[in-house]
Amino acid sequence: MKEFTSKLHALVLEAAKKSNSDCISLSGGLDSSILAFCLKNRKIQAIAMVTKDFPSTDLVYAQLVAKLNNLKLDVITATIKDLLDATEQTIKILKVFNPIEIRNSIVVYLTMKSARDNGFKSMMTGDGADELFAGYHFFQRLSLSDLQKNLERIWKIMHFPSKSISESLGISLQTPFLDEKIIGYAKKIPPDLKVREEKGKKYGKWILRKAFEDLLPESIIWREKAAMQDGSGTSGLTSFFDNLIPDPVFSEKIKKYVESEKVNLASKESLYYYELYRKHYDFPSHLADTKTRCPQCNYSIEKESHFCRMCGSFPI
Repeated sequence: MKEFTSKLHALVLEAAKKSNSDCISLSGGLDSSILAFCLKNRKIQAIAMVTKDFPSTDLVYAQLVAKLNNLKLDVITATIKDLLDATEQTIKILKVFNPIEIRNSIVVYLTMKSARDNGFKSMMTGDGADELFAGYHFFQRLSLSDLQKNLERIWKIMHFPSKSISESLGISLQTPFLDEKIIGYAKKIPPDLKVREEKGKKYGKWILRKAFEDLLPESIIWREKAAMQDGSGTSGLTSFFDNLIPDPVFSEKIKKYVESEKVNLASKESLYYYELYRKHYDFPSHLADTKTRCPQCNYSIEKESHFCRMCGSFPI
């Protein structure tokens, strides 16, 4: 194990240090905290985003990591208006109405937009660590053989909305965990070193945590995986839309979209996003000629994929 942790530590440090980013998106989660540690001597600007009106958990962790690594931290506090404006812009960029992807990606959009507006040219993110080292919660439920199969499947289809968002905003994106050397080495690490029990609890990204265990606080190293929407507070949008849209309006509109556009919308949040999406794009069944379609929105499904990126339907 020591060979894996030493090599992995060296590769991550090398990939981070060769980056020329002038700011980093810092949530205080494991991945961005490791990168912040690797850059502590550079005095890079850190940027965190939290919502003003919904509960969020990232801020205290981001502040801790910034202080430990002597980084200046700029905290974006997004209002409901900020979130709604960012929602439409994000949907325009990503061309989807998937609620989970939208709630996560508006965090990326607002963080990158703030960086660009303040004169920064390149942002570093922790993209790729969850996919390479089994960070998502569902990995913990799998047998080792199924874990390896699912990792290999995801490696073929993994995509990162931050790339499209950065291109749209005109800011460079740098992702050290997606360095070719790290990708190659991560694929060689056995699955039992990616998901493993520690102190009576099962963790994803176990080997990545162990590689930096002595260099970051225990509260960061063993912090559980939190999606951007939860850490930032944008998950509160779900209840916001539930209260915003009256039940009769919801019932009438979902019936209309099923009949006229072959799109089944499961929530008021999905309805809100779909109507923003339709302001700019055709309905999903018109966008691709394929035999493999999502049963909920009729969009094409990628080979090897178990979910619909367009509407978020899972599993399919």
